[in-house]
Amino acid sequence: MSGLYLLVVVGIWVGLVSLFIKGWLRLRAKPDANRRVVDAASILLAALWLGASFWYGGGRKIYFDEKVKELCAKDGGVKVFESVKLPPGKFDKYGVVQIPMRKDFKPDDEYYYDWNIQYYKQGNPELWRSHFILYRANDRKILGEAIGYSRRGGDLPGPWHASSFGCPTDADISVVKQRVFQTTFGEQGK
Repeated sequence: MSGLYLLVVVGIWVGLVSLFIKGWLRLRAKPDANRRVVDAASILLAALWLGASFWYGGGRKIYFDEKVKELCAKDGGVKVFESVKLPPGKFDKYGVVQIPMRKDFKPDDEYYYDWNIQYYKQGNPELWRSHFILYRANDRKILGEAIGYSRRGGDLPGPWHASSFGCPTDADISVVKQRVFQTTFGEQGK
């Protein structure tokens, strides 16, 4: 299905280019045509067509991927403000401490986390910032955080999933928990 779709898109693109060339040749062939004006206008239209095709076909992804990298370099990553030693019984069989989101927080929970998403651009493509914050419940102290940036979309439309790009790759609450919580035996949760 996607191969057929791409074939149709390429066919439309080639068809429009051939119509443009035929129109250019027809205008140049007129005896009263100013060839310099026709050629200059044709070059301008061809440059705009190629530029728009490149932008729509892949340039948007390249541009927004560079934006994501730039934002990641500014403040992306995982930060630990305080390590917490927990007894081995607090870790599940996979070495993970189960922590609820703030909306699911119960009074007897010792820790919770927030996940905030800030959209810089919505539509196609999308660009957003994810911010995970891990708190200790009794004093609301921030124990760690992860900040990441992502782009989704910017591809040619079609029946496939949109591509995506994000960084840093470890900007997730699971990594924050793994780095903040350690067992009382000095081993980090695995």
